[in-house]
Amino acid sequence: MSTGSGKSVLVYDVGGSHVSAAVCLDGAGAYRLGQIVTAPHPPQQASEAFVAFLHSLGGQAAAGFPGVLGAALAFPGPFDYPAGISRMRHKLPFLFGVNLRQALAERFRWQPAQLRFLNDADAFLWGEIGAGVARGVSRSVGITLGTGIGSAFALDGRVVAEGPGVPPSGEIWNLPYEGGIIEDSVSTRAIQGGYQKRTGRLCQVSEIAAAAPGDPAASEVFADFGRHLGLALRGALAEFAPKVVVLGGGISRSAPLFLPAARLALRDIDIELRVSTLLDHAALVGAAVAWFTA
Repeated sequence: MSTGSGKSVLVYDVGGSHVSAAVCLDGAGAYRLGQIVTAPHPPQQASEAFVAFLHSLGGQAAAGFPGVLGAALAFPGPFDYPAGISRMRHKLPFLFGVNLRQALAERFRWQPAQLRFLNDADAFLWGEIGAGVARGVSRSVGITLGTGIGSAFALDGRVVAEGPGVPPSGEIWNLPYEGGIIEDSVSTRAIQGGYQKRTGRLCQVSEIAAAAPGDPAASEVFADFGRHLGLALRGALAEFAPKVVVLGGGISRSAPLFLPAARLALRDIDIELRVSTLLDHAALVGAAVAWFTA
């Protein structure tokens, strides 16, 4: 991909087991990714090793792209995004309290201001706003379906963390739902638990999805998942009243198995469910969209 006359930024999507990096070009609002480099976390569980790993991955992704303006990194929470300091204890605990902005700035020989951090669910929605199925939508919500449920809210093309109808930090995973919280019923463990209860077997979500066409138990589990997703969104998004909800994350790849039930639960509400077309690239593109929009 040629950089042409556009501006480029190095972008990262930091997951629980893998990290992806690429250079993203902003050519008059048309966001394009260069080569995507993905690798599992280094075996050494130490902050120094992880910073070196991020630097190396970014160097590979940025090779051949002179004039990169800086880097935008999508991280899961809890994380102090303005400061660039991780507050996670359950994931990547060796990064807790580490000033990643300063550490990476030293590695790249950049000013700290050239490194910015954002929530991974926010990055997902930024990507859909800039180059996906939420482009041009006045009120949208991004939902990532995986180990847990991530969420982000956007108004007039900008992700927001507060305002009427927006829960604290834009998070819905811990909102009350059927005697527990939403994540109890809308997550990987909900699908696995439902299938295990029916069959006595603990399987990966991908295995359950693959079995669904000929396995009534698998089909029922995904229908239940869709119903809970629709009902949970119905309650959590009522005040914000988005026009479009974009679904992403690993479970969204099995959307045909649960979308009918989710749409049925929302049948009398003016909310359109759309499945991401950017999929794994959404957070990478979104990190760049957030950078250039800011």
